[in-house]
Amino acid sequence: MNDLIKKQLQDAQASMDRAIDHCEAELTKIRAGKASAGMLDGIFVDYYGSATGLAQVASINTPDARTILVQPWEKNMLVPIERAIMEANIGINPQNDGIVIRLVVPPLTEERRRDLVKKVKEEAERGKVTVRNIRKDANEKIKKLKAESVSDDEIKVGEAEVQKITDAYIIKVDKHAEAKEKDIMTV
Repeated sequence: MNDLIKKQLQDAQASMDRAIDHCEAELTKIRAGKASAGMLDGIFVDYYGSATGLAQVASINTPDARTILVQPWEKNMLVPIERAIMEANIGINPQNDGIVIRLVVPPLTEERRRDLVKKVKEEAERGKVTVRNIRKDANEKIKKLKAESVSDDEIKVGEAEVQKITDAYIIKVDKHAEAKEKDIMTV
């Protein structure tokens, strides 16, 4: 196979890897009714005038399936952490007992579970569309290699390889979505 085509395949695969990583990250944000430290990712606390990630100012534990404990490294950070969690609007009210902040994750109703599954399917579809767009771009770049004296046969082989890679990544997206759906629907 031509080196130029190999380069396009590697670029497409790297882009698809990033798309899968993004899709996984988005699926992780969808709450499955179980407590997880990941639910607090993206929450920033005012730490002496600078916005700092919650994980950098406190330890975050999940002692059971319904509870998240946030224990600040410094006691004076309790109120700013509590305020940041409320402002993040994650659907859970923090309970401050003066030592730790406790977040009790409410169980999901059947209707809410179905809504979350819809969100998972939408996110998976976005991931698949991204992978397909990467395939389209890779195929266009491979076709442009004809100007650089790459034969039609090599271009066809390159396009077939791009399709194989695309199919594999679509399956990965489906597997991630399926696992998340199962997680959400498990009571």
